[in-house]
Amino acid sequence: MREPAAGQGGPASQRYFEDVEPGQDLAEVAFPLTVYRLVMAAGSTRDFNSIHHNSEYARATGAPDMYANTSFLLGMWERAVRDWIGCAGTIRAIRGFRMRQFNLVGDTTYVRGRVVSAGLQDGAGVVVLEVRSENSAGVTVGPGQVEVTLPLRAAGDGRVTFG
Repeated sequence: MREPAAGQGGPASQRYFEDVEPGQDLAEVAFPLTVYRLVMAAGSTRDFNSIHHNSEYARATGAPDMYANTSFLLGMWERAVRDWIGCAGTIRAIRGFRMRQFNLVGDTTYVRGRVVSAGLQDGAGVVVLEVRSENSAGVTVGPGQVEVTLPLRAAGDGRVTFG
């Protein structure tokens, strides 16, 4: 896995369109799936289906154990992408978000991604990222694409422009 460019990425930095090239990797984000985390995620999204916070109930439905809900999984993607794009970036679209396997309590889900393409569209720096979630069972969500915009640096005057 290639590392992000020096000084680029992480929650405290802003990424600019001019710094992006296809093939760059997003910094991986790990989400240990503890009982506490799954209960809090289910409560925060008001998804009170017992499959997300009760192992015995989840097993009775045919699942191996309690597992992360859709909103939490989508939030994992948003967290990883937002860390990479910075506060001035925007998420325009999410495509191909498909759940393939359970994200079970006791496992760790990793969100990984890379830049697929980057181009200017109507004055905006548009970047397409390929994103996926993985755990010990392999790919659990995706791969899908997240389309984002990044701010542009103005021509040498230090100002930042937004498309």
